[in-house]
Amino acid sequence: MRTETVPGAPDGFDPHSAQTLGYGEAFDGAPYEVAYGYGGTGGAAYGVTDGAYEDTYAPAYEGAPGPAPTAAAPVAAPGSGPLSAPAPVPVPRAGASRRAARRRRARYAERPDGSMRRLLPQALVVAFLAGGTTAFVAEDKAIELSVDGRARTLHTFADDVTELLADEGVEVGAHDVVAPGPGTALDSGDEVVVRYGRPVRLTLDGHRREVWTTARTVDGALRQLGVRAEGAYLSTSRSRRIGREGLTLDVRTERSVTIMADGRARVVRTNAATVREAVEQAGITLRGQDTTSVPPGSFPRDGQTVTVLRITGGKEVREEQIPFQVRRIEDPAVFRGTEIVEQAGQPGLRRVTYSLRTVNGVRQKPRRIRTELVRAPVTQVVKVGTKPLPTSVRGADHLNWEGLAACESGGRPDAVDASGTYGGLYQFDTQTWHSLGGTGRPQDAPAAEQTYRAKKLYLRRGASPWPHCGSRLQG
Repeated sequence: MRTETVPGAPDGFDPHSAQTLGYGEAFDGAPYEVAYGYGGTGGAAYGVTDGAYEDTYAPAYEGAPGPAPTAAAPVAAPGSGPLSAPAPVPVPRAGASRRAARRRRARYAERPDGSMRRLLPQALVVAFLAGGTTAFVAEDKAIELSVDGRARTLHTFADDVTELLADEGVEVGAHDVVAPGPGTALDSGDEVVVRYGRPVRLTLDGHRREVWTTARTVDGALRQLGVRAEGAYLSTSRSRRIGREGLTLDVRTERSVTIMADGRARVVRTNAATVREAVEQAGITLRGQDTTSVPPGSFPRDGQTVTVLRITGGKEVREEQIPFQVRRIEDPAVFRGTEIVEQAGQPGLRRVTYSLRTVNGVRQKPRRIRTELVRAPVTQVVKVGTKPLPTSVRGADHLNWEGLAACESGGRPDAVDASGTYGGLYQFDTQTWHSLGGTGRPQDAPAAEQTYRAKKLYLRRGASPWPHCGSRLQG
């Protein structure tokens, strides 16, 4: 124990009470003695010896005197060497203690600048700490956060949902759902729910599309998407969980389809993927060429009527001609209006295979299923005259050529006799026609050219080429 002695300490001075004053404070202007004790096993105490612990403090306002004093433990004086003999500690009397307490209260009332000045900053610090603690507690919020079905309660200083998710490292995308929405202010006791979106590559009754769902199971996704699952075909279990990566799901809902076959109508409830499956579920068998009114591999729609077509028939092969083409060439050596066949055309030949069918007892129009070329057609080449026709033949223009033509051919330029030897208005044979400068057959030449060459023949041989009708020339 260390004792510092200052003369002028009042009678009955209590070291414990001395602690309430600043170090070096004086009573009535005189120094005082303060005893500081650092205890042994029982802890620090003022006026404690090395023996048993005994509290000697007695408040001044209590009338009874304190316990009997004990000798002070040896301490070293400040700045001294080894421990010296113990110094006596004043023992206050009861009356002195009451007077000292009254003086202290009076001194505190008279001098507010002393200890009160020192107590004010401490009070402010305590008040500041108390206010800060209150603000700290007020800003702290207890929030229940559920992320994809996993809920936990946490404490946060976040002001809104966006700040809370950022603090907790929860990232949300365009297909995720946050309730309440981002930016919503938070209060203690609120619940924030985050549901992650999952892509589902859905084929629903034959229509393919990609949808997003926040459900964690196939059954929940179907309910969320409004898909009727009763009686439907599912490509996976309804209880299967959907991961963040999503899944591929094929759903075929139950539909009502009417099957018309063999004069009967059958209505079936089916989730079949094809019309053929629906027909089989109706107890109908397709044989041979039998088919349906809609493609058998198409998807059956709700309320659809499908007719079964019973087909019989075979094949038929026919040979058909291919018409030839005609190519015309202008020839200035041939009189205008005259056409000469330079190359005769020949039709081609093809072999065509037809399908013959009888559908539900009714014979159908043959359908061409195969064509094979047997012979290619030959193009016909025709020369077309462009040479101007002569106007007359001197010495023969005055004769009755119309009468002669009427007698020989009935006035028809294309007339041919029964033997096929003579042709035209004046019944030329081919040899005579060519000797007169004609080309081709006389019956193919224009009437004016035939008359022109008949006049030339008359100048050569007179009326002898027409022994029966030549007399008509004079009449």
